[in-house]
Order: sequence, then structure tokens, then C-alpha cells
Amino acid sequence: MTGPTPGTAPEQSAATPPPASPTSISPTPRQLWTRSRGIVLALVILLVAAVVIAAVRSGTQHGRLDPRSADSHGSRAVAELLADRGVSTRVVTSSEEARSATGPDTTLLVANPDVLTDRQRSRLHAATKDADGRTVLVTPGARPLGTLAPGVTASDATSTDSTLSPDCSLPAARRAGPADMGGLRYDTLAPDAESCYLSDGLPSLLHLPAPHGKGDTVVLGAPDILYNERLDQQGNASLALQLLGSRPHLVWYLPSLSDDRAATGSERRGFFDLLPSGWLWATLQLTIAAALAALWRARRFGPLVAERLPVVIRASEAAEGRARLYRKVNARDRAAAALRTATRTRLASLIGVPPARAHAPETLLPALSARLRTPDHDPHPLLFGPPPGNDAALIALADQLDALEREVRHS
Repeated sequence: MTGPTPGTAPEQSAATPPPASPTSISPTPRQLWTRSRGIVLALVILLVAAVVIAAVRSGTQHGRLDPRSADSHGSRAVAELLADRGVSTRVVTSSEEARSATGPDTTLLVANPDVLTDRQRSRLHAATKDADGRTVLVTPGARPLGTLAPGVTASDATSTDSTLSPDCSLPAARRAGPADMGGLRYDTLAPDAESCYLSDGLPSLLHLPAPHGKGDTVVLGAPDILYNERLDQQGNASLALQLLGSRPHLVWYLPSLSDDRAATGSERRGFFDLLPSGWLWATLQLTIAAALAALWRARRFGPLVAERLPVVIRASEAAEGRARLYRKVNARDRAAAALRTATRTRLASLIGVPPARAHAPETLLPALSARLRTPDHDPHPLLFGPPPGNDAALIALADQLDALEREVRHS
């Protein structure tokens, strides 16, 4: 016998295991991409849609109701027409400035009352109710109405028509005629209130005289008459100029997040208070959709995948190795139980006993005794007896079980 040639590597022994390879439980980058590409694609589409919607909304709503903006939804045209009639327009962005500017010769327009806190609304109402001026609220919701216009409630449904007729005795509305006042609708029980531009019996413009003094409050359910692009339609310009030009000074209040009084006092606006309600509903819908998608994918079991083992072991070697482990810890009871369980299972299939009853003595033993050559022989100790006391008894038990199974097979 000659050894390996010097300078050459010896041949790998057949018993040497091959190099370890990735198992089936280690996903490859391709598998990871296949599993996650659907979620990644959905996130990309959602992100692109959000950017497009934000760009579109920012382009169409830029400078909304701002008397300095010449965009379609701005109100610079109203301010210019009022200036031609001697009415000065002053823009304020804080509640402190709005309160200090109130007076009998001033009209205060609140562009978006819904963003004001309860404290801001209370202080603003206290400053305007005795100022004998005019307060114009543009599309207020239910919360600001309870403070800024007590006794007025907002309807849940909006008007289905865009252009409405005045149908009231308010001079400004009668002179303006039909206007684009279709929007939010209101209701009030105040006896001296004037309701104009009705839709299904509810007005979108309310004129509320002050209980004491010469001041009044105007509630507008639609901002269209103030937009640059709608000012030359219907009687919008006439109605806007009469409502905002009754006093020589107009204070145009644009509430903003930079209001230094917005977060003072007992009420602070949190992050979720600043989010529009539409985004909250969209987040809830996406959460439900993600949960349903996870449930759908979790119930979708794929085909069985054969695991690539690093080493293939013969069944005899595996059985011998397990037997050595049993012998090392003296687990004769476990070995005997395994042998008896396997034998009972095989015998049940041979004598017609259901697999579920293979380990019940009252079912298995009567059927087994009918197949034995010696009916007086009791197989109960062999199949259900106590564990053997030593290794020799375990080997004898295994031989006896094999003999019993051969006898049944050949009977």
C-alpha cells in the first residue's frame, strides 16, 4: 500500500462530510425580494400618491382666503374692491391682534374658526360681543358656533345646490340676488335672526343682531363669494362687498399654527389635533387592510419543501445511534415503550383494528388472540407489561415482539 504522492493533496475520504451548504430555512436574497416586493410596491405607490395629492392640493389651495393672494382661492380681489370704496383691510394672524383690533367701526372676519382653541374662541367672543362691530364667521363648524355664535347649530348635511336665491328680507342679500352660497347649513332659534339662501329649509347665511348695542354677527356657510375665481359670478361680489364693507375698517383674521396664544392656558393642541380627520380615517383603513393582508398571507400554506441536509445518514445508523443514547442513560423504559408502541401499531393494521384503538387493550387483545396459533397464550404482558429490569430483558422483549408480529403475519 502506497501513501499519497508528495506534493499532491490526499483524496477526500468517503466518510468526510461535504462542505456545509445553506439549508432551506436560510432564505436567499432572491427569496427575500420575492416575499417582500408586493409590500414594497404598495408602499411606493402610497408614497407617490401622497406626494401627488399634496402637490395638487398645495397648488389649488395656496393662499386660501388670504386677501393678499391673487391665486384662484385667494381673496385679493375683494380687498381691492373694498379699498376702492374706502374700506381698509388689515391682515392679522394671532388672536391677540384680532381682539385688540375690534371696535364699532371695524368688521372682523375669521377665515377658519375651526382651528381656534376653546380658550381663543372664548376670549375672542368676549372682545367682540360689546364692541358694537360686525363679526363674520366663514364656514364655522359645530364647536366654534357654540362659543362665537350661541344659539346656532350646524347641520350634518351640506347643500346640494351651488347657487341659491336669498329668500329673506336682509337688504344686502336682496340687493345681491342669487349667489354661490351652497355649502354648510345652519339652524337657530333666535327670534331676531335673519336666515338667507335656504336649501331644504335651512339657511347657509345667518345674520344675528347683537342682543345689546349696534353690533352683529354674520355666519357664512360657503366661502365661494370671497374667492378670486368666483367673485365675478352671480351676485357674489355685491354680497361680499356689502357684508364686509359696512364699516370703514376690515380686520381679516387668518388663524395660524404660529399664533403665540394657541398653546397657552389649560388647553394645548396635540399632534393628532392638528391632523385633518381624513388622514386619521385613511390611517385606520390602511391598518385594517394591512391586518387583513397579513391574515390572508398567514393562511396560505405553500407546498412542502425538502430540506437539504449537510450529511445523509442511513436509517440503520440513526437507529443505532439512538439506541446508544438510550443505553447511555439507562432509558430501558423509553426504549421498551417505543418498541411496544410500534409493534401495536403494526399489529392493528394486520388484524383490522382502527389505528385510533391500537393502544387500547380491550380492543386490540381480543382481535389479536383470534389470530394466534395458541389462543390460551396471553399477549397482554408482552404488549402492555412493565418495563424490563435490565438490558438482557430488553433484548428478550424485542425478540418476543418480533416473533409475535411474524406469527400474526403468517397466520
